[in-house]
Amino acid sequence: MSLLAVEDLEAGYGNVRALHGISLAVEPGEVVTIIGSNGAGKTTTLRALSGLVRARAGRITFDGRDLTSRPAHEVVRAGLVQSPEGRLVLKKMSVRENLLAGAQCRRDHAGIVRDLDFLLELFPRLRERLSQLAGTLSGGEQQMLAIARALMAAPKLLMLDEPSLGLAPVMVNRIFEAITTLRARGLTILLVEQNARKALDIADRAYVLQLGRVVGSGTADAIARDESVIRSYLGT
Repeated sequence: MSLLAVEDLEAGYGNVRALHGISLAVEPGEVVTIIGSNGAGKTTTLRALSGLVRARAGRITFDGRDLTSRPAHEVVRAGLVQSPEGRLVLKKMSVRENLLAGAQCRRDHAGIVRDLDFLLELFPRLRERLSQLAGTLSGGEQQMLAIARALMAAPKLLMLDEPSLGLAPVMVNRIFEAITTLRARGLTILLVEQNARKALDIADRAYVLQLGRVVGSGTADAIARDESVIRSYLGT
């Protein structure tokens, strides 16, 4: 059974339908990426899975549970956790407070301490800035914090929305190194990423989204060799 199964999902905003019956699946331990141009529906997909946008039709099954109509806080408690586009850190709170806010649904104190230690090793910059207000961090540091805050919720599946957006190349590399480490630890990841080449390099499988519809899917290697994908998203 897939950890995450999405069947014929439709969603949108007001009178605008952004998703037109998409279906996808993520198996335990996989890294799956969704690629597509701006406006393809990638972020709407993650927001619908997170319970932030209500599904108008279709079904979302996660870890054997139907989450289609569940509110966002119940989705997080189920283990489906998103690190959002634009980071959305709590700017007037410290780095430590942001991290602990990510663990607010947990009651396992020892596990929280253990995960906090691991994440401060994964992102040493955050250890140096634990008492600093999140709003004073650089863009790359805020992205590290957003990912670490999501991980503090102890997700069974981590959804990453554009983790490299707006970052300098050296910081992009550090973020992807961290994703590689998480993958090696067996974390299941659903990745939306504007840098399609880097996303495909790290992923097991991929879906291509266009105007709210899945127009291609397969192994990451096969998608990376697809001529239409090369022309549209890989720049060669």
